[in-house]
Amino acid sequence: MNNRSTGRRDFLRQAGWMGSVAMMSALPVFGGEGRPVTEDAVLPQEPEEVPKHRIKFSVCGMSHDHIYGMVGAVQRGGGELVSAWGGEPDKLATFTKRFPNVKIVKTQEEILNDPSTQLVLSSQIANERAPLGIKVMKQGKDYLSDKPGITTLEQLAEVRKTIAETKRIYAIMYSERLEVKAAVYAGELIRQGAIGKVIQTINIAPHQVFQRHGDAGGGGGRPDWFWIPEQYGGILCDIGSHQVDQFLFYTGSKQAEVVESQIANIRHPDHPQFQDFGDMVLRGDRGLGYVRLDWFTPDGLGTWGDGRLFILGTDGYIEARKYIDVGVKKQGNNLFLVDQKEARYIDCNNMPLPFGPQFVSDVVNRTHSAQDQDQCLLAAELVIKAQKNAKLVTLKD
Repeated sequence: MNNRSTGRRDFLRQAGWMGSVAMMSALPVFGGEGRPVTEDAVLPQEPEEVPKHRIKFSVCGMSHDHIYGMVGAVQRGGGELVSAWGGEPDKLATFTKRFPNVKIVKTQEEILNDPSTQLVLSSQIANERAPLGIKVMKQGKDYLSDKPGITTLEQLAEVRKTIAETKRIYAIMYSERLEVKAAVYAGELIRQGAIGKVIQTINIAPHQVFQRHGDAGGGGGRPDWFWIPEQYGGILCDIGSHQVDQFLFYTGSKQAEVVESQIANIRHPDHPQFQDFGDMVLRGDRGLGYVRLDWFTPDGLGTWGDGRLFILGTDGYIEARKYIDVGVKKQGNNLFLVDQKEARYIDCNNMPLPFGPQFVSDVVNRTHSAQDQDQCLLAAELVIKAQKNAKLVTLKD
């Protein structure tokens, strides 16, 4: 066995998920002077963690298809879906086909007043999520919202007040970090010190309005509320909530500000209030950030968006190509690590996803290990301010 192979395996064993990464296959590609440039290191299949806890949960609002990923995460953690309510007949019909044994109720109050339900999930219309979550917490239940979980500063203040009064959990499913395996493993590498101190994150988050490939919520067309900023929150608050959450998490920033932000409607004149481009610059107490968002993914890509995450450290950098490695392979969860010694490619598709088990444990044990509550709400605050203060830009044809 050559020393390079042994070194690579030692590295990934030390930096492996949950400290239990075993041996993996590899195909080294060497550059000048025999130095390894790329290693096709495939993390081995890790068994999903056996749920340690059992809870009962319900769905109260399913306006966005993100609800299916949210349900799946809680089920992996030991959650039992017992009831559901939906305000849109088409969404409810699809949900019922997916979960035929779940009790469908006629009103939200039936879920809120059900003493057996410990946790409520919702992907209701974005500006309705926080008011619902406040009701949920006041009924003695915990809450997991789709992003953006909060769309105004007034809602944010009321959420924080209700958390303090009820001691309940108000969580937001920032799935691009919590449910993307490459993003999860990037966090583990940073924790292990693989690139030193993080200096900056750059997030590029293109999306597709009408999805021809895959489904991130727009495969069946977009509802009326999708086009109205007051309802969906605006592009910086909506999509950008994912990216600001990642900026805070990877830099470790506890305080941050939006240096500048801008939005535009470039190619959707039929929906004049819609924003199809936006970006923002962030400054935290432990790192810097830049975010670019758009609705211009072309059909030829083959998926709904070529999401990229770049993390610059003092001793190296990480790139995650989350959903596709364009021009190379169709699969996602591609992670690239460059340090002082070499460059590595790591296929993260066989990694487990820890959020579900950790979150269910939080519900049972009244902790916040799965998602830091302050960070969750700070991300919401930053994107709301970015959206509120964004410069509206008009480009000439």
